[in-house]
Amino acid sequence: MWKTTLVLYQLFALSPPLRAQDDIDAGVITPQDCGLDCVRQGGPGCEYCRITRADVKTALGLNSGFGSCIPWPCFELLGKEDRGLCQHYVQAPNDVTVEFVNELEPKSDTAVVSWKPSYYGIAFLRGFQVSLQALGGSGVACQLFLFHRNLSLPASHAQRVYKSDPFPGLSLGSEYAVTVMALPVPEEWEKFYSSKIFSTRSCAEKNGLEQCKKDWYPKHIEVQQEGAAINVTFNLAPPNLDIRGYFSLCYANGMKKYTGITPNSIKNKTHHSYQMNDLEGGTNYTCEIAADEVDAVRKTFNVRVLQIQKGGSTPLSVTPSLALILPLCLTGVAIFVVLLAALTRWRPKLRMKKLDIKPEVINQHQESGTQEEVTSLPRKGLAPKRLLICYSSYDGPAHVKAVMQLGGFIQQHMATQVCMDLWDSLSVAEEGSMAWHCRQIRESDFILVICSRGLNHRPKPPNGEDRGAEDEQADGGLHFRSNAFSSDAAVQLIGEEVGRAKAWGQDLSKYMAAIFDYSDEEDIPTELRLVSHYTLTRDLQLLFSHLHTVALHGPGHYLKIHHISKEGYTELPAGAALQWAVSQARMAMEAKRHHSVVGLGVI
Repeated sequence: MWKTTLVLYQLFALSPPLRAQDDIDAGVITPQDCGLDCVRQGGPGCEYCRITRADVKTALGLNSGFGSCIPWPCFELLGKEDRGLCQHYVQAPNDVTVEFVNELEPKSDTAVVSWKPSYYGIAFLRGFQVSLQALGGSGVACQLFLFHRNLSLPASHAQRVYKSDPFPGLSLGSEYAVTVMALPVPEEWEKFYSSKIFSTRSCAEKNGLEQCKKDWYPKHIEVQQEGAAINVTFNLAPPNLDIRGYFSLCYANGMKKYTGITPNSIKNKTHHSYQMNDLEGGTNYTCEIAADEVDAVRKTFNVRVLQIQKGGSTPLSVTPSLALILPLCLTGVAIFVVLLAALTRWRPKLRMKKLDIKPEVINQHQESGTQEEVTSLPRKGLAPKRLLICYSSYDGPAHVKAVMQLGGFIQQHMATQVCMDLWDSLSVAEEGSMAWHCRQIRESDFILVICSRGLNHRPKPPNGEDRGAEDEQADGGLHFRSNAFSSDAAVQLIGEEVGRAKAWGQDLSKYMAAIFDYSDEEDIPTELRLVSHYTLTRDLQLLFSHLHTVALHGPGHYLKIHHISKEGYTELPAGAALQWAVSQARMAMEAKRHHSVVGLGVI
């Protein structure tokens, strides 16, 4: 009996340390404020220490331009006493994640980075260096964390989660690249860091829409027609945003109408009504309204102007004599109409009987034919679909002009918002080409790749350098040349997205490929042949069907849109310009091919 009691006592005595060890292995490790001296001495209370700029200046006698980071921290700070501490390879960290901290500053964001160490070389791990850089910018923030020199982590500690200190002052709605580096870093070792690209929260996501002047837009819009005038009522911005002016833009039939709006906040602080005049009757307008601020978000709504009959109809004054005569006249007119209809139906039957024609055969023939009916387009939302057009610039300016004319035609006459790098050059310059294309690919509803002969052109790396090394550097996410990510690179990225979506069984309707009639089917890359592809301008109606998810054919009816048909699109100014640009590009492509054939013959 006493033996059993002793065994149970020993088990209960050993249980708490085991549970505590499990918690440590899987816990979250945050930086300690212990300093470089504690790390060098190997004290037990400095397992994971933050190294400040002051520590680096004291140790090396210089100021670091990147916070507490230096090129070779392990060799410079720990290797002087024992060079063997910094000679081993340590693999890059895993599971790099970024979390945002809620603080009171409304104009910026604060991020904390966390990661797990790799179990490859974990026994020789001396610390981590975390750097943060804005994409398209030059600012770099860096943090350094070191273990004490006598620490040796077992492989089970690879499940620990290590965290950085907060990175404050990040611009809202911006993209950043974070890199976590494992220390030490020998000169010939390549897989020592992991990178991740992330976006900070927008002002609306962090503070709410009612607190952001740039992101605010009217939510409630009411449209009423009184005669030939259109009255629009919308809700005003909160007073704390200090928005004093608004504007409205309406588009229809290639025309644009601008209306400036200056509300009187003394009369009404919540809503305002304005009037739009000189709109054409019987026309559907697509309108936008926004605050008169730089880059303000626009709210889209539709206005259908009813046709107003000139002169109108004045009510008649009915006298007693007219009240007696009017019913008699109506009765006579009704009898006359009935007799006329009977005579009209009787005379063709009499003629058919004389000529021995069977009416039932004609009826059967008419019923077998396809009847043309009116098909209404589904209205899933007020905002137009966003279409990103990517293309290759290696086929010359004529091809680029044809692509631009196609984008203009789609935006004017196919109820679609088109995005192209040439149309948004200012944003491309501000964000960088890579960041701009990645954002557009993520935010667009559809992506159309214009395939051509030059699409398969791949620029060679400069000075004959190995392409594989360049790819590995690009994968790091930190070092990009200003002109290294063009529309051609975006096409390659789209091809990879299509292949990944196909492998995972996802919907591919977002992606489309197209060629002009002067290009060949072979110009479409293999990965883009998995998606719907069209020949332009022949398949404009099919492209419209894809963008708006509307069937061109159905039981007993078909959809015919004259201004985007094969024959009718040239009757529009934008369509005529598109036809001319395609013909010029065709001539340029044929001349280029002829020149290449002649050149080969001379050789």
